[in-house]
Parts: sequence; C-alpha cells; structure tokens
Amino acid sequence: MGDTTDIKKGAVIRHNGQLFVVTSFSFVNPGKGQAFFKCKLKSIGGDKGMEITYKSGETLDSVHVQNQNMQYLYSSGDLYSFMNQDTYETVDVSRDILGDDAPYLKEGLDVIASMHEENVVAIQLPKKIKYIVKSAPPAVKGDSSSGNVTKEIELDNGLKIQAPIFIKDGEEILVNTETGEYGGRSQE
Repeated sequence: MGDTTDIKKGAVIRHNGQLFVVTSFSFVNPGKGQAFFKCKLKSIGGDKGMEITYKSGETLDSVHVQNQNMQYLYSSGDLYSFMNQDTYETVDVSRDILGDDAPYLKEGLDVIASMHEENVVAIQLPKKIKYIVKSAPPAVKGDSSSGNVTKEIELDNGLKIQAPIFIKDGEEILVNTETGEYGGRSQE
C-alpha cells in the first residue's frame, strides 16, 4: 500500500485488480476544495488506458518494481532492444510499453527500466537528451518580424521538433523529454 506521494511517471499501481503504469500525471490544487492528482494509466499487458483522479493523501495499491540501468541498442519493427548494464542480457520491449517515450530513443542512450516480475513495464528517460541536428532549413529574412521565431528541424534519430531559427545543420542541441521542446544548445 502507498499513497498519492508515490505517484510518478512509470509507477505501477493496482486498480480494480489490474496492474497499470502511470504514463503521466498532474497535481491540481484548486483555490477551494482538496488538492488532487489527475493520472493517465495504461494497462500492463493490454491496450487499455484510462484516466483517474486521486484525492491528495488518498491511499492506493502501489506495486513494487525494480529499477534496472539499461542501454538502448536498436529497434526492429515494434520491438526495441535494451541491454541490462549489470548482466549484459538483452531485453526486447514492445512499442506499446514505451508509448510516447519511443521517439526519443537513440543508440547508446542510458535509461532506467522499471521491472515487474522480470518484465519491463516502463522506462524513465533522462530529462534532457543530446541530439545532432540532421536537417534545419535556413532562416529566411523577415521570419522574426512575423512572429515566427521557430522552425521545424529533424534530429539524428528522425525526431522532428520546433527550434529557434538560428539552429543549423550539425549542431548539438538538447531536447526536453517531458515536453518535447528544444532545451538549448549542448555545452559540450
């Protein structure tokens, strides 16, 4: 058993006898009334997803998971291969489990995998990941006067994001994995 302080992305909870992974959550503190957590849950081993609200301090049936350091290797269709950095064993994870985190993966990326009964149920990405800009159209004179100060760029893993107009091909940038937004130039 646990309470709402245990809610975080990747946490596993039991609801109505089924196991769910928290895919996202937000804390809401209205001016009047009790604060609450709005959670998006995804069923483990199924496609079923749902939204649920927990009052702040409410008890919930949290399930213990083990966190393992893993490194992303490659993908083949809808399967993504990770290597356990302690045992060097390879584990395949379906795209359904990765959900919105899949587009951020790139070879050699270190992640934390949440394991339940020897199965990966969720991964935790670093907050910011470094990418190389593969394609960035040149800025056109007058772009900034129209209020259009961003452009779509493509990164080395195929991910497309909005970035400032001064970003060029070959630059190393950071991407915030929680928001999917440009996070600045890499300092290295």
